[in-house]
Amino acid sequence: MAFVPSIFEDDELMPKEQALLDLCLAEKALNRRVLAYSVYTGTRDTTSRMKRVLEQSGLKVAVLRASVDTARREDWIFDQVDRGVDVLITNPELVKTGLDLLDFPTIAFMQTGWNVYTVQQAARRSWRIGQKQDVRVIFFGYIGSSQITCLQLMAKKIAVSQSTSGDVPESGLDSLNQDGDSVEMALARQLINA
Repeated sequence: MAFVPSIFEDDELMPKEQALLDLCLAEKALNRRVLAYSVYTGTRDTTSRMKRVLEQSGLKVAVLRASVDTARREDWIFDQVDRGVDVLITNPELVKTGLDLLDFPTIAFMQTGWNVYTVQQAARRSWRIGQKQDVRVIFFGYIGSSQITCLQLMAKKIAVSQSTSGDVPESGLDSLNQDGDSVEMALARQLINA
C-alpha cells in the first residue's frame, strides 16, 4: 500500500481554501451570504476544516449535515440565517431539490462530484423566483486536475441538455466548453474514446 504525505501543514491553507476564504470575506463586505458545497462529507470529511478556516477569519459558519432530517432542513437553514450566519457549508446532495435558498446569493463549489443533475440543481438553489440579488456561482478547481476535466465534461453534457430544451447557455460551466458550436460532436467523440 502506498502512502503519500500531506503537501500542506495542518495550519497552512490550500489554494482553494484561500480562494474560498477570500470570496467569503469579499461577499460578507457586500452583505452577501455564501453557500459552499463540498462533496467530501463522509469518510473524507472536509467540512470541519473548512468551517474552522473560515471561522478563524471572523466569519460565522454553519455546516448542514445529513443528520438534519430532510423535512427540517429548510427551518434549520432559516435558524442559521436568523443567527447571522455568513457561510453555509453542505453537500450539494442535501439541498439539490425542494429548497429555495434566496438568502445565499453566492454559491461556491469546492468540488462537484460526478452527477450532472445534482450540479445543475444545486447551482440553482439561490436562483429562484423572488431572488432580488444577482446570483453568482463559482467553481473552484486546480488547473490540469481531474476535477477540471470532470467540469469540462459536465459543461458539455449540460450544454447538450440545455440546447435540446431551447436554453442556450453563455456563462457558468459553459465557459469551460472550448469546442464552440459542435458540443454534441465533441461529447460523442469523448464518449467513443473513453
